[in-house]
Amino acid sequence: MQVLGHKNIKNTLLYTQLITVGEDKGFICKIAKTPAEAVTLIEDGFEEHTSFDNGNVKLFRKRKT
Repeated sequence: MQVLGHKNIKNTLLYTQLITVGEDKGFICKIAKTPAEAVTLIEDGFEEHTSFDNGNVKLFRKRKT
């Protein structure tokens, strides 16, 4: 409302109905337990998301297309 300079929220709500948010296609997730597996995933376009088991297991993800 403030960004658009409207004094009445009803005017802003007219514009928010026009916005279409794309469908979230989610992620493809993979696990790497060795450095070689991690390298392969990175080369395939995955990014490291988190690790667990004291850093011995890493979770990678990339967006679905």
